[in-house]
Amino acid sequence: MKRRRWFFLIPVAVAAFIFIGGEVVMQLWNWLLPGLFGWRHITFWQGLGLLLLCRILFGGLGHGGPRGRPCRRDRISPEERQKFREVLRTRWGGMEGETGASKEQA
Repeated sequence: MKRRRWFFLIPVAVAAFIFIGGEVVMQLWNWLLPGLFGWRHITFWQGLGLLLLCRILFGGLGHGGPRGRPCRRDRISPEERQKFREVLRTRWGGMEGETGASKEQA
């Protein structure tokens, strides 16, 4: 019985999300841009198109890195990271967030 409810609830939730997103983009555009820059008002469908265009151009909805893979900071070994930090120290004189004690040791 619960599967049937989810079967009908998911498409309704997706449709509501799309409608709300398009409506928010349209309302923000029509509230800000005509007054600021003299641009024309847009329709709901144009707002939905803008939302889709931004999704395509800028990625989306917090899913992580490229192609949905989460961003990882551990792609280099600790030795490589330390070597990189040493190069930064010699070129730029230190890194942000370094304590005074570690600067004195270098």
